[in-house]
Amino acid sequence: MALIFLDTASLDEIREAVSWGILDGVTTNPTLMMRAGTADLKANTLKIVDMVPGPVSAEVISTDAAGMIAEAREILSWAENVYVKIPTTVEGLKAMKEISSWPNGRINATLIFSPLQAYLVAKAGASFASVFVGRMDDAGLDGMAVVRQTRAIFDNYGFTCKVLAASIRHPLHVVDALLAGADIITMPFGVLQRMIRSPFTDAGLDSFLRDWAKIAGQPGT
Repeated sequence: MALIFLDTASLDEIREAVSWGILDGVTTNPTLMMRAGTADLKANTLKIVDMVPGPVSAEVISTDAAGMIAEAREILSWAENVYVKIPTTVEGLKAMKEISSWPNGRINATLIFSPLQAYLVAKAGASFASVFVGRMDDAGLDGMAVVRQTRAIFDNYGFTCKVLAASIRHPLHVVDALLAGADIITMPFGVLQRMIRSPFTDAGLDSFLRDWAKIAGQPGT
C-alpha cells in the first residue's frame, strides 16, 4: 500500500489531515517553512512530530558534504521518526554514504529528476528517493516516467530504498503514481482535499437526504 505524506509545514493543514485518519507522514523544506512563517526548523519540526506518528522530513541547507553531515547529525537527533533531506548532488552523495552508516541514518534524497540519480542515491544508502514529478512536467518532460523507471530499477536490483513521488500538482498525478508503483506520494493539502471530493458524491448525498426528509416528514413515520 502506498503511503500518503503531506508536503507542507503548516500545522493547521497537518492537524486537519491527521484528523482524516489516512496521513502517514510529512515532508518539509526551507521554502515550506518560510511559507508557514517560521525560521525555527527544530521547533516547527517537533510540533509536526507531536502530531504525526510516521516519517517527518526536514531538509539541510548546507551545500557541502561536511556541512550536510553536521546538520544531519543534529536533525536526526530530534526524534526517531525524523528523516533528513539531502539534495541529490555529488556532495549530497558523499553525505548520504556517511549518514547511511549511522544507526539512525534515515535519509530522504531530494531533488531527483532522473532514474540514474535515483539509482545513485539508492546505492549511497538513502531511505527514500524523492522524484520531482511536477517540476519535470512543468518543463515539458514526463515526470511520471521517471517514477516508473525508478520503480523498475529498484525492483530489478532489490533496493530497499522507497520510491517517493514528489512535486505532485493534481489528483491525476496521484493516480499515475499509484499505478506506477510509488511507495510514497507526498502532496500539498489542496491536492489531498481534491482527492476526496466529487460533485457526483455531493449530488448523490443531497438526493438521498432529500428523499429521506420526504419519508421522515410523512404522517405516522
